[in-house]
Formats: sequence, structure tokens, C-alpha cells
Amino acid sequence: MRKDRLVITLLCVTLLSADLYFVLLPEIKARLIGAGCLCEEKQEAVPTGLNFTLDDGYKKGTQGPSSAVLPKISKLRLLFAHPLYQPKATKRLKVRDFLLKRDEALHSFSKKMARCNRLKNKPAAGNQTSTNAAIKVTTNAAIKVNSLPSWLKFQLGINRYGLYSQPDSRVDQLIKDLGTLSVIQADFTQDEKALNGYCDCSKVVKPSGVHLKLALRFSDCGKAMFKPMRQTREEETPENFFYFTDFQRHNAEIAAFHLDRILDFRRVPPVAGRSINVTKEIREVATNEELESVFFISPAKNVCFFARCPYTCKSEYAVCGNPHLLEGSLSAYLPSLKLAPRVAIPNPWIRSYTFAGKMDWETNPFYCSEVKKNPIYNTGKRLLNIIDMAVFDFLIGNKDRHHFEVFTNFGDDGFLIHLDNARGFGKHSEDDITILAPLIQCCMIKNSTLLKLQLLSLPDYKLSDVMRESLLQDLLVPVITEPHLLALDRRLVRILKAVQDCIKTFGEKNVIADDSVKNSSSFSTRTMNV
Repeated sequence: MRKDRLVITLLCVTLLSADLYFVLLPEIKARLIGAGCLCEEKQEAVPTGLNFTLDDGYKKGTQGPSSAVLPKISKLRLLFAHPLYQPKATKRLKVRDFLLKRDEALHSFSKKMARCNRLKNKPAAGNQTSTNAAIKVTTNAAIKVNSLPSWLKFQLGINRYGLYSQPDSRVDQLIKDLGTLSVIQADFTQDEKALNGYCDCSKVVKPSGVHLKLALRFSDCGKAMFKPMRQTREEETPENFFYFTDFQRHNAEIAAFHLDRILDFRRVPPVAGRSINVTKEIREVATNEELESVFFISPAKNVCFFARCPYTCKSEYAVCGNPHLLEGSLSAYLPSLKLAPRVAIPNPWIRSYTFAGKMDWETNPFYCSEVKKNPIYNTGKRLLNIIDMAVFDFLIGNKDRHHFEVFTNFGDDGFLIHLDNARGFGKHSEDDITILAPLIQCCMIKNSTLLKLQLLSLPDYKLSDVMRESLLQDLLVPVITEPHLLALDRRLVRILKAVQDCIKTFGEKNVIADDSVKNSSSFSTRTMNV
């Protein structure tokens, strides 16, 4: 009898110890994470060649996150609470740090609201009734910040450090509005209007108008660019496609915004996923007959439409609802060029947009030295910003970065705006190391960028985990498949390996650039032949 009691006692102690070790201790550890930087811990090795499966937490066809898949401990919240993500005291923004002049922006807003109210009371093409009630227009002095629409709060918050601050509740509200507000107007984008319906099909690089994107205006008078779904999430870029003929993926735009935010670049305008009723929210609110004319009913009784360019004015290039609903991405508009001029600059590492040609950087190992003969790339942060962009593009697998844009108000050291990311996330099974050419050839990287990349390689802040959690906030769950998420970890390891190789060759002081605010005014890039 005593032996039985002893056995039972030992069994209970064993079970209690296992519970403490495997359940309670990890829980306590997770709650204590975030007090300090773990950057010196050993990086987690990311295995390759695994049999990837769609994560059980993602449910196909759902329109939002399931409560069953939400993590007990939010790694995303812990990441944004980390000291590396906290605004420095020296970054307290002053009036001159903001992109827009407040009074000028509010005056423009008042005029825009007046035009918007006229639009609300004017029937759309093919529609004999007005859309919504007018929004009251007030004078600049009477406008209160809390009463402003989220898109204007976002634009007023753009500053020399990024498109928004970290954290920024205004961006969260804007994303919510993009996914829920009613659409009152649909039109072609400005670049398609500039084409005037003409496309030179003799060129290999097709004009942007053929990618089928529309400008939608919402009930709060804000605008967003709509890119419809062209591929399912499970499809990869066809192996015979060139990067310049690849599809533009709506889910890539959504995922790129979330990744940019996780990296703390804050250079991608807010993007939200949404299912659009192509009949009620596009055709019936179209403001011109040309847009109405590209709609048709498919043999499967689905409502379809195609681009304005004759090259794709064929039913096989159309996108279709099911029968009316169509997924797409909605990217918030930046301020008008009149209020905030910006310029498009060719990427020094631009690719050849021909079938067989190669650019100088693809054959010249000393190309970075050639780039730095231009003073703008030999002083200031422009070159380091390009390397940031290369890191971002490598993670998403984007080869189509032919230009980048900058706000002229912020000068040569202003951040690069990461627009048009729809050709990312095309092949989860491929890591094209040539995308990292700026980093590998110049052997430079910002200290702030490197620290965050190292942090995201640690188990407690694992990039794929925080990305997965962040994407659960979008309406179009799952945004990307599990293999694409795991590819982020694999590519992150390759980036850190490239930096490590540079340090071994040139030394840490010559590779890691101090980009702290206190040194930003006197910052200069070194000249190195690599």
C-alpha cells in the first residue's frame, strides 16, 4: 500500500514538474520579453527544403481573422514595444519636419470637400440618382483635427522620417476606412488617362495602363488606387515569364505594406484588402462612359471589365467578379503634387527591360564606385536608402524596381517612397540574390536597419511570425500563403550573411553606417572599390 502511494506521489510530482517546465515557464518568459535587446543571441537557423503546408490558422474564403488563430502572446505587439521601435527624444517633430503646410493643406481640403459634395449630388454615368448626403464644409479656422477624415490625418502626419510615425493610430483608422467606406466614384487613374487609350505594343515594357488599376473615391472624399486580383494565392509566377511581364498581385501590395511597417521603414502608403462589388461600386459610380464601356458579362454570367489600352482590350485579359464580388488592394493616395511635389528617379540598379540585354551593374563588380561618382550617392543618405530598398525588395522577391520617388521638400536625404510592390511575392521557392546587388557591391548598411534585421531573426521576434500576425488584421485573410511567410525567414538569413561577408572583408566600421539623428547632418558615405 505504501509503495502504491509512493508511486502515485512520484507520478504527480513528475506531472507538476512537466507542467511548470513546458507551460508556465514559457508563459512567464514571453510576458517578460521586451525589456532589452537580444541582438547578441545566436541567430536561429532557418531550414530550407521543408514540406510547406498552409497554416491551419488560415481558413480559405474567410473575410477576417478567426479568434481561434490569434496568438496568446502578441509577438507583433512585443516587437513594436521594443526599444529599437520607440521614437527617440531627438526625433520630436517640429513644424518644418512635416511635409505639408497645415493651413495650405486645410484650404485645399475645404475646396476638395466642396467638389466632393457636388459629386455626391450629381448622378454618376448611367445612374439617375445622387450617391450620398453632402459633407458640411467649414472654414480653416473651424476645422478641428478630430473631425478630419483619416486620409487627411495621414497626409498631415507625413514627415521627413517616414510616411507615418510608429505607432500611428491614424494609419490603423485609415486602413479600416479603406476596407469599409462606401465608394462614390470610380475612374481611370491619371497614367491611364495620359495614355489616352493608346499603347505602343511594339515595346517590350508595356505602359502602366495595361495593369488594370482604377482610382476609387470614398464617402469621406478620400481616394485609393484599386488593383484587382489577377492570380490566386497558391499560384506562383509562371517559369517562362520575365519580371517585366509578370502579373501584378493585389495581395503583394497588401503584404508589402505590412512588411514595410514591420521593418520600420514606413515608406509604403497604407494598403488594405477588400472585396469590391464591380457592378455597384465601379460601373454604377463611374464618372465617364469610357469606363462603363469596358464592362461585359462573361459566358459564366460573371461581371467583367478590362483595361483601357487596346493591347488588353480583349476578354481574355479581363478580370471578373464572382459574379459581382472581386478581391483587390486599395492603396491610399499621397498628397497632390501641387501640395507636395515629388520626383521619380531612375534606380541606378535598374534592370534591362529587354529579352536578352544586361545592364552595367550585372557585369561590372566595381559598379558601386561608378555610382558614387555622382555626388548625391557619395554624400548623404541616398545610397543607404537605396540599399534599404534593395533589402525590402529581396524579402518580397521584387525585381521590378526601375524607379523610386522622393518628396522634393525633404531634399536629397529624404526617404525613398516604396510604391508599386505588386510584382513581389511571386515565387516563394526562389531567392534572387541579384536583387541585393546594391548591398553586396557597396558593402554598406544602416546601423538601424541591421539591428532590426537581427532582432527579426530571433525566435521571440521571428519575422514570419510577426508578419503572419500582422496580416491577420486584413479583411482578405489569408493574404499570402505559408510558404511565402517562411521564405521571409530564409531570405533574412541570406541578407545577414551578406552583411557578415562584407564585415569580414572590410571591417565593421567600414560597413555599418551610423545613421542616428545626431549624425544625420554630417553623414557621408565612404568611397570603396568593391
